[in-house]
Amino acid sequence: MSNIMEYKGYVGSVEFSEKDGLFFGKVQGIRSLISYEGTNAVELVSDFHAAVDDYLNLCAEEGTTPEIAYKGSLNVRFKNSDIHRRAAIYAIKHQQSLNSFIEEAVEEKLALNQA
Repeated sequence: MSNIMEYKGYVGSVEFSEKDGLFFGKVQGIRSLISYEGTNAVELVSDFHAAVDDYLNLCAEEGTTPEIAYKGSLNVRFKNSDIHRRAAIYAIKHQQSLNSFIEEAVEEKLALNQA
């Protein structure tokens, strides 16, 4: 079972409230709050799609640019400063930026995870 849904480039979470007997979620990776719910999977997906469509329509009506999730920029914080130092030294030794080293490492990890 997946805990996410995707629609028109937006990623939505999937959660369940046992108390309320509802599935619910919100669009991830943007500041705007776009939430949805349903009593079953079909309703949840339908409401997710409708919520994204409503958001995009509202942006069009207001003449604003919709937020784009995961634009390719993020801040990375290391719990251990030694990892940061070692990564920076590795990147320098391999004549690459720290950003390109981190991107390469993430790509490698994701490739291993797909096998």
